[in-house]
Amino acid sequence: MNKELRRVSVVALMMFLALFVSTSVIQVFAVDELRADGRNSRTLFESYSAERGPILVAGTPIAESVPVDDQYEYLRTYSQPELYAAITGYFTLNQGNTGIEGELNDYLTGSANEQFLDQLGALVTGQSPRGAAVELTIDPVVQQAAWDALGEQQGSVVAIEPATGRILALVSKPTYDPNRLAAHDTQAVLQAYEELINNPDDPLVNRAISGDLYFPGSVFKVLMTAAALDSATFTPDDTFPNPPRLELPQSSSVISNSEGGACGGGETVTIATALQLSCNIPFAQLGLALGEQTIGEYATAFGFGASVDVPMPATPSRYPEGMDDAQLMLSSFGQYDVRVTPLQIAMISAAIANGGNLMQPTLVDRIIAPDLSIVQDDEPVLFSQPISRETAATMTQLMVGGVANGAASNARIDGVDVAGKTGTAENGGDAPYTLWFTGFAPAEDPQVAIAVVVEDGGGFGQTAFGNRVAAPIAKQVLEAVLNR
Repeated sequence: MNKELRRVSVVALMMFLALFVSTSVIQVFAVDELRADGRNSRTLFESYSAERGPILVAGTPIAESVPVDDQYEYLRTYSQPELYAAITGYFTLNQGNTGIEGELNDYLTGSANEQFLDQLGALVTGQSPRGAAVELTIDPVVQQAAWDALGEQQGSVVAIEPATGRILALVSKPTYDPNRLAAHDTQAVLQAYEELINNPDDPLVNRAISGDLYFPGSVFKVLMTAAALDSATFTPDDTFPNPPRLELPQSSSVISNSEGGACGGGETVTIATALQLSCNIPFAQLGLALGEQTIGEYATAFGFGASVDVPMPATPSRYPEGMDDAQLMLSSFGQYDVRVTPLQIAMISAAIANGGNLMQPTLVDRIIAPDLSIVQDDEPVLFSQPISRETAATMTQLMVGGVANGAASNARIDGVDVAGKTGTAENGGDAPYTLWFTGFAPAEDPQVAIAVVVEDGGGFGQTAFGNRVAAPIAKQVLEAVLNR
């Protein structure tokens, strides 16, 4: 009898311990995950009944909560909603949160661990809970310039301060109005969401950091040249044979330069000239000489393969592996299966502009509590050091040549040395090209690095180049920074 009682007692004790452990895990270790779960209706209603903190640009709210006379007490409203939608994201009753609204939800609702004392104070005093304000790095003048310059085109502009990683502008078009998704009318929100999600132009996709990614085309030659020089394998004056057409190894496919002829006219061509004139054949040969491993190592150092949080996680850019010689040669001028975000291309230029030091890109300057104390003050963080200072200096000279006397001439600014590179990426068959520009200015003291991408050939199908469409857009944004 005593033996059976002991067995029952042991089982009961084990069940009690299991229950204790599981509740402890839920209450202590899983609390942040459960709080962030979009299915947690309690958290949702709490976030609506709290005075959600504003999102600020240059001290002015671009998203804030205003009192209303309904069960939710506050309505989230967005000023200049389409201009900032790719940054703020949206805050909804039933479709989750995106952008800054989603990634920093705990701070905006005042429920972050760092705000525990504020939560306790509100409980003791009986005050309504208030969220912290998020101050962004965005410069409103530069953001507006990027928006205006992109115009009716589909694509994106990303502008970064090279020395700090602060994102000065981030534009994605087409865009949407997050006010429609913040309404307290569930049916209206669902209808608006369905319209947006079924729109073939994908306005909810943040093209700057996510989506299907783009072929980079010739802007990838910036990374290729940096890898060639920094690995001490080549110098800018090293040459390659200069045929007007080249048949790929073990293939019947033939590649050519964008103009259809030789690169510069001689029997051989230097790497410097090939970059300045943006020639495909020399870079295909360079890629084969460098090898997939070396190129891949530099791609990784520049951020390929990494999910960069700004704080929204960017889709990792991709440099393919396991290529044959033909695929390697195609990838070496940004085709085959190389895929990138505009953020990634801006990061490459930012690293060169900053002497080889790539800073972590960020949209957040600081987080400020309702009592104006600083909850979080973001300091510049080094992401990587992909190239040496000497390589960065040489790359700057080469890229200045590309704007002053080469294929990126439409980015010239009077009295300013602009470093830049254009790109015209093929998308297969009769599909319109993707048009690019990346670079920085002023070359001797860079204040901004930029990437511009324009989809659908800028309305010109396969007849336009990056210099015709993307470079003038970049020029307007660079001028906005320089004229601040």
